[in-house]
Amino acid sequence: MEQHILIIGSGFAGMWSALSAVRLLDQHGRSDVRVTLLAPQAELRIRPRFYEPDVHSMRAPLQELFAATGVRFVQGLALNIDTAGRRVTYRNAEGEEASLGYDRLILAAGSQLFRPPVPGLAEHAFDVDQIEQAARLEQHLFGLAKQPESAARNTVVVAGGGFTGIETATELPQRLRAILGDDAKVRVIVIDRGAQVGATLGDGIRPAILEASRELGIEWRLGVSVAAVDAGGVVLDDGQRIDAGTVIWTVGFRASGLTEQLGAPRDASGRLQVDGFLKVAGLQDVFAAGDTARAATDELGNFSVMSCQHAIPLGRYAGNNAAAELIGVAPRVYSQPKYVTCLDLGAWGAVYTEGWDRQQKLVGAEAKTLKQQINSQWIYPPAADRAVALAAADPSIPVA
Repeated sequence: MEQHILIIGSGFAGMWSALSAVRLLDQHGRSDVRVTLLAPQAELRIRPRFYEPDVHSMRAPLQELFAATGVRFVQGLALNIDTAGRRVTYRNAEGEEASLGYDRLILAAGSQLFRPPVPGLAEHAFDVDQIEQAARLEQHLFGLAKQPESAARNTVVVAGGGFTGIETATELPQRLRAILGDDAKVRVIVIDRGAQVGATLGDGIRPAILEASRELGIEWRLGVSVAAVDAGGVVLDDGQRIDAGTVIWTVGFRASGLTEQLGAPRDASGRLQVDGFLKVAGLQDVFAAGDTARAATDELGNFSVMSCQHAIPLGRYAGNNAAAELIGVAPRVYSQPKYVTCLDLGAWGAVYTEGWDRQQKLVGAEAKTLKQQINSQWIYPPAADRAVALAAADPSIPVA
């Protein structure tokens, strides 16, 4: 009797889950287990690059890869997970509801930007969370050149001084001058409630952020938050107003709402607690990977973060372990003790650190070369060649 592994999501974790499951089944000569991936589109969207220009090109088609490796793709949006009946209901491309059964489920549905009920946020702010929103921002930036010259037109407020906020902000001066002219007096202001620049990233990486901000002209407003957004700018929670033609929201991410349906322990970001094999706590047939999983990376108390650095190996382990259970071989304990950070700092360069305390190893142009390699090569899908793709899905391959 054929068994079935169902994967929800075609992001980094979902794609690698599918390839890893097929890899293990191939190794054991098993053709009685089917691997299906359910997602709205058969493409990997290169989300870590959405702060860059030309965002429309930052997607990699997966049809040929899935065909080469025998992964069945079903186009649809997952709506409901019935763990008792082991079925997932989804809406297909025609808008009709259908369902798929499973023997093992891997939830790799990713995360979304958190949008709190800040007045005017939904109507007037932009973001770089999904490719459609990033493309909307890009279209808006191009449209600034058609507006009359003014300080507000040339001002961008970036709400949030975390990883996404910093990469977005430091890229903007170059992007704006490419649109408005080299002599345009552009102004980019980062609003962050932290007490220090890059507070969430730690002391090791801060000097590079400060230097890049000075050289690029990035302003920081610390210890404050955006209280309201309107068509002409923002009001901060200390009462100050900043006139700006563009407001970009980058604050906070939450795991897919599908995690709420499982009745399992979740953290403050909505991520599911998983064991060493990436099985969801309290559920025998469900694994989680990528941004939906809170997984211990080592024995020192460190946990995965919402990034492709962790999503890729989490997918490889989850796919391997779901297949291992069905065919009766030993699963692998997820382990990823090495942690690195490579933060893009626009035209200034980048900074590369190692360790959870972020010890600086490369800075400036050298780090920028590494960042460009990561963004343009390392995180893209493997070639649509069965042997090459399955070899690349080995969980033992280090990512960082």
